[in-house]
Amino acid sequence: MLKSLLLLLFVTSTAISHEQPPFLTILGVGQDAGYPQAGCYAKHCMPGWQDARLKRGAVSLGLVDPMTKKKYMFEATPSFPSQLYDLEVIAPSAEYELSGIFITHAHIGHYAGLMFLGHEAMGASSIAVYAMPRLKKFLTDNGPWGQLVKYKNIILKPLEDAQSKTFGKVKITPFLVPHRDEYSETVGYRIQGPNKSALFIPDINKWDQWNENLAEQIKSVDYALIDAAFYADGELPGRDMSKIPHPFVSETMHLLNELNSKQKSKVWFIHMNHTNPLLNLESKESKFVISQGYNISKEGIQLNL
Repeated sequence: MLKSLLLLLFVTSTAISHEQPPFLTILGVGQDAGYPQAGCYAKHCMPGWQDARLKRGAVSLGLVDPMTKKKYMFEATPSFPSQLYDLEVIAPSAEYELSGIFITHAHIGHYAGLMFLGHEAMGASSIAVYAMPRLKKFLTDNGPWGQLVKYKNIILKPLEDAQSKTFGKVKITPFLVPHRDEYSETVGYRIQGPNKSALFIPDINKWDQWNENLAEQIKSVDYALIDAAFYADGELPGRDMSKIPHPFVSETMHLLNELNSKQKSKVWFIHMNHTNPLLNLESKESKFVISQGYNISKEGIQLNL
């Protein structure tokens, strides 16, 4: 509640100008289960249970276009209600239409929030949900998601690898990335505005499994919001972390070490597991990442496109 009130006060004093370019707003920074994680009462989780201001929702972005008066979301997370409200504070529904939700893949932190669009909750009507072929089939053929389709709470809009869709002066392009694809393929998104562009890759296996060069991809955009699920190996005691093949932040920084300071400043680490010390901006790990020229994503940050 305090977070929302503070955000309301901030937005009230910085109203969106009709001439402002489209922009991204960070709505969530956590891994699928958010922070603190359900059932976690370890030392690193307890501050989040004891102080609501420290809670972090699963990874999500909002996209606001003042020119077309439309807004979009990337990911429908279990934190969807509060994230939709945070977007509402910035771009009220009386003025901005929720014109689409883009999903990266079928892991709970990325699509489960669609349930709030159903008749038991919002009872939404014809919200466009953009999905790749396997994800589209998964949502259509499995309950309770198929009911959203049947009742036309959502309208599934097909996406194809590397095929762009244009919304006003914003172009959105999905691209396949390697990940655990039990129920659907996994994509990242390139979001091109009239002035600047962003790369959004919240989930991926190790970078060397991708058929693209991360450093070159970062050079081609203005912002790169990339998977930072874990800071380093050993973060999950008793678990073989090779079986959870996200790139460690430490690995990513080593991989990008030859980039100059301008290129490093494009990187925004996001999608942090509840064990990741980057969730605490005062941790020594966070301070080290910042000292190396990178950014750590936080709710409320806006990036102009």
